[in-house]
Amino acid sequence: MGRLFGTDGVRGVANRELTPQLAFRLGRAGAWVLGKNKERPCVLIGKDTRASGDMLEDALSAGVLSMGGDVVKAGVLPTPAVAYLVRHWKADAGAVISASHNPYEYNGIKFFNGEGYKLDDAIEEEIEAIVLGEKEPGEPAEGGGLGRCRDAAEAAAEEYIAYLKETAGVRLDGMKLAADCANGAASLVAPRLFRELGAELTVLSAAPDGVNINRDCGSTHPEALQRAVREQGAALGLAFDGDADRLMAVDETGEIVDGDKMICICAGKLKRDGRLPGNRVTATVMSNLGFHKAVEAMGCTVDVTQVGDRYVLESMRKTGSAIGGEQSGHIIFLEHSTTGDGMLSALQLLAAVKEGGGSLKALADPITIYPQVLKNAAVRNENKKKYAEHPGIVRAMAAMEEAMAGEGRILIRPSGTEPLVRVMLEGSDIHKITGLAEELAALITRELG
Repeated sequence: MGRLFGTDGVRGVANRELTPQLAFRLGRAGAWVLGKNKERPCVLIGKDTRASGDMLEDALSAGVLSMGGDVVKAGVLPTPAVAYLVRHWKADAGAVISASHNPYEYNGIKFFNGEGYKLDDAIEEEIEAIVLGEKEPGEPAEGGGLGRCRDAAEAAAEEYIAYLKETAGVRLDGMKLAADCANGAASLVAPRLFRELGAELTVLSAAPDGVNINRDCGSTHPEALQRAVREQGAALGLAFDGDADRLMAVDETGEIVDGDKMICICAGKLKRDGRLPGNRVTATVMSNLGFHKAVEAMGCTVDVTQVGDRYVLESMRKTGSAIGGEQSGHIIFLEHSTTGDGMLSALQLLAAVKEGGGSLKALADPITIYPQVLKNAAVRNENKKKYAEHPGIVRAMAAMEEAMAGEGRILIRPSGTEPLVRVMLEGSDIHKITGLAEELAALITRELG
C-alpha cells in the first residue's frame, strides 16, 4: 500500500499522527484530484462520534474550500451512508472521518469517488504525492472562487433511512430485536430504522460522548448484546462497529453468528429468489472451510480474494457476484450498495430469518464452522515470502494437508509490518491442528529465521 493510505484510508492517533494540518492537505489534494475538470467540485463529508471528528472535519473542509470546492457536511453518519449519498446527491466525491472499530483516540480519513466506490490505488497515490509535496495541485482559489459549506445532517439521515427501508423487502412488526450501536455512527440511524419498520427494539450503546465509541460494545465486544438477547427473549441481536459498515449477529440463544454464516444464509435466500447471478459467492482467503462446504452444498461456487473488502468488491465487479464479504461482518450486497453496510446487511439477514420461520439459530446451526489456530513464525524480514519456495517447508505442508484428508487446510500469510509469517491451520480436530500449526511455525522459524 501507499505511504499514507492503508487498506482503508489514512489512519492514526488524532492530533498526533492524523493532525489538522494533514487533514487540510488531504482535503486540498482530494478536492483537486477528485474534482478535476469541475469548476466547483462538491465533496460530501460524514463522520463517526469520536471527539476528534469535529477538528478533522473542519480541517478537511478547509482544504476542500481552499481549492474552490464546496462541502456538504452530512454529520454523524455511517460510512456506507456517505457512499450512497455521494451517488444520490450527485456529489463529486465523499469523505468519511472514522477509524471504524479502533479505540476513540484513533481516527481516519477515507475517500469515495463520485460513484460511491473507494479509490483505486493510482488515485490514492496521486493524492499522496500532492500531500507529501512531490506534486503540485492547481492554484488555490481566491475571493469569490473560494468554496462554500452547508450543513445537511438532518436531510442526510432522512435520505439514508428512506433508502434502507426501500431495500428491506420486509416489515418487522412484532419482531423483538436488540441492537448494539457501539456508541458510534449507528446510534442515531439504527434505532429509527428498525422501529420505523415495526420492530420491538432494545437499544444498547447508543449514547456517544466522544470517547466511548467501541468501548466494551459493538461488533468486537458483543457480550452485553448476548446477555440482552437472552434476558429480553429477543429473536436475535445485531451488533455494529464504530462506523456501521460491519455487522455481527447473535441468535436467540445468545450464540454469535459471524460474517461467514450470515453470507451463507443471505446467499441462500438470494439463490431462492433468483437473484444470485452465476450462483457465485465472493469471500477472502480467511473464510472458514465450513463456509466453503456450506456454499458448495447449496450448489454455488466461491470466488476467493485477498483479505480486505476492497478486494472483495473488485472481484465482485469483475464477476457479477451479488454477495461477498468477510468473517468480520463486512458484507457487500452489490445490487444495493458499493461498500459494506451493517444495517443493510441486518435487513437482508432479517428477511432471510423471517422467510425461514423466525429462528436465526435454525438457519445458522447447520453451517459448521471449523476451529482455527494461528501461530506466528519469527523470520528475517527479507525471508517473509520465501516459504513457498523452500523445499522442506513445501513438503511439510503437503504432508499436513494429506494428513487432514480434506477436513482441514493451511493458510500462510507474511505480516505486512513485522518480521513474522502467520501460520493458520483450520480443521475439525482442534488438538490435531494446534500441534500441526506449532510444528509448521517452528520449522519456518528454523529455516528462515
